[in-house]
Amino acid sequence: MRSSALLCATLLTASGAVWAQERPEDLNVQNRPPLLGIHWARGEEPALARAARRRSPLMTYHGGRILPTVVSRAIFWGPKWANSAFVGDKITGLDAWYTGHDGSNYAATVDEYTDNGGHQVGSTGLTHQGHVIDTSTATGGNNTTTILNEVCKQISAGNIVPDPTGNGYYPVYTDVPRGNAGYCAWHSAGSCNGQPVQFAFFFSLDGDAGCDPADTQTGHSQGLSALANVTAHEISEARSDPASPGAWYDASGSENGDKCAWTFNVPFVTFPDGNRWKLQGEWSDNAYNAGTGYPNSSGQRGCLDGH
Repeated sequence: MRSSALLCATLLTASGAVWAQERPEDLNVQNRPPLLGIHWARGEEPALARAARRRSPLMTYHGGRILPTVVSRAIFWGPKWANSAFVGDKITGLDAWYTGHDGSNYAATVDEYTDNGGHQVGSTGLTHQGHVIDTSTATGGNNTTTILNEVCKQISAGNIVPDPTGNGYYPVYTDVPRGNAGYCAWHSAGSCNGQPVQFAFFFSLDGDAGCDPADTQTGHSQGLSALANVTAHEISEARSDPASPGAWYDASGSENGDKCAWTFNVPFVTFPDGNRWKLQGEWSDNAYNAGTGYPNSSGQRGCLDGH
């Protein structure tokens, strides 16, 4: 979620944790990449954001770039990623998620969004290049520069070859638990040696009820299911609204993932490779206008899940 409506307010979350919500403009003053696409934990979205989102159902285009295609490579950061008990099915599962996302009906929920050049967010051309494991000590996600530096570190080491078209997306999955933070993940954009990159941050969500989609039917571990759901939220937003000055979001600053967060239309969504995932919907202006979407938490019928 773009945070202009919150005006850098200090927020008291439902769990009692205090978190300073910074505007993209404030972050840029400090030479940080903008903090975008905040995936609030259950019950943690600030009341001001909820009220603002209810006012404006439609997303509009703000002149920025989109990602017609995506080249992704995941980074698993932190010493626990060397522990097989912690890893479980998460690394193989997330690699399968990204690979299976290409050409899926779920990816197609975002393909209505275009830019001024006639480019369209596509549901194909989503290429996943596997993953990198960095067992150095990871840090939390309250500083976008820290996460961008981890991406640039992997590029400098030759572990990632950045996409020359600028459509590279590099999610960073840490072994850091969420603790009292009111959010599960976010996405952002920046550059490494002049090369534009998109990236995202994810806490470890093992045993985290606030970021758990309550998946009971896919057979995935709870930790993988939680990461898969927030992964769907962040990549959908990164494709339709990757960077400042911004592409697609509504008058409250909510992106397509924000508008359907924690709403599930079916028990699972099946990807073309046969893998099943419990995933939130993504907002569609077209579905809202046609009355063919399912309702979000505000009762606006504009969510699609591609089931």
